[in-house]
Amino acid sequence: MNYEKEVNINNVFELRCKTTDYFGVGAIHKFDDIAKEFVEKGMKNFLFVTGKSSYKKCGAWDVIEPILDKYGINYELYNKVSANPTVDMIDEAVKLGKEIESQVVIGIGGGSPLDTAKSVAVLLEYPDKTGRDLYEFKFAPERAKPIVAINTTHGTGSEVDRFAVATVPEKNYKPAIVYDCIYPTYAIDDPALMTKLPKEQALATAIDAVNHVNEAATTKVASPYVVDLARRTVGLIKEYLPRVLENPEDLTARYWVLYASTIAGIALDNGLAHITHALEHPLSAIDANVTHGIGLAALMPAVVKYCHPALPKTFAYIYEPIVEDKERAEKDANYLAQEIEKWLFDLGLTQKLPDLGFKESDVDELTRLAMTTPSLDILLSLAPIEVNEDVVRNIYLDSMQPIQ
Repeated sequence: MNYEKEVNINNVFELRCKTTDYFGVGAIHKFDDIAKEFVEKGMKNFLFVTGKSSYKKCGAWDVIEPILDKYGINYELYNKVSANPTVDMIDEAVKLGKEIESQVVIGIGGGSPLDTAKSVAVLLEYPDKTGRDLYEFKFAPERAKPIVAINTTHGTGSEVDRFAVATVPEKNYKPAIVYDCIYPTYAIDDPALMTKLPKEQALATAIDAVNHVNEAATTKVASPYVVDLARRTVGLIKEYLPRVLENPEDLTARYWVLYASTIAGIALDNGLAHITHALEHPLSAIDANVTHGIGLAALMPAVVKYCHPALPKTFAYIYEPIVEDKERAEKDANYLAQEIEKWLFDLGLTQKLPDLGFKESDVDELTRLAMTTPSLDILLSLAPIEVNEDVVRNIYLDSMQPIQ
């Protein structure tokens, strides 16, 4: 099972990790150093972007608020970000940022607040542009306000990458933007901020990380570096996620699941994504109540089934920690897809597309959105197989029920 044989040594790739990430229990206290540095540079106007209450429930705000007072920082708080944020939320936050002439944008939360913060940071540098302009690719930004990403879930990867996602609701578009200017300057990954995560969110975010590496390690621009990160990610989540679910206060388990998520984010930044994310985005664009990680979990087994023949050794290597028959996992795409699905089901992720509110009659519209939403065509072009409407439609159909 030597995946190295499948590596194209003539494929020149980049190794990227441009964010300084403070990682470990107690890392939230590094916010003092971060705030002090900005203040010493004359940057004292901060905009915080977060959800309704999680920034307080997780304990982050108890540390941050006294530091703001300590350095005399002027700040505003936009706390209306919901799951699957829209361009309208971005515009609301930008308006607030303009009012205080914000010089730094700080996201607190999972992927939704962090992605929103990145988008806001761009638009504060382009005051004549809107969230729709950004996500309908009417301009290509080259600068953004400095971004600090305080991560509170173990799945996003957004704290260490150059991606952001938002929905254009009237079009059911959920594009992804990818710009170097939205790398966070600093990130904080503190496992102690995650002990209050509900079980479903803990599951969904961890499986989001698995999907990041499932795709990043098998794109046309993947590298051995990304494949090795993928294998490590799956192994860590296999070992430590059950401990997190059993005992939410287990900081050692949280540490390693969060570490898996972070290296998965770095893997995604290097290897990019392909089919699973391209097909999930229409689900949560149509219905904002669809949790991103749950949608990915519903699709992933079928995506592996279709992509496995192109890179059988790589897929078998990545998923070695969860399969019973390693040799069969290399030879039999259906077997590997079933093993992945069994693992997901054992964790409690049993949802297929009908459980998320989608019927076979929705497949044509989902296929259309996957093929026409701006940026998703780029993801599909990176898949290890040729992707056309029939492939997309068949993956959606196969995701209506467990893999047979």
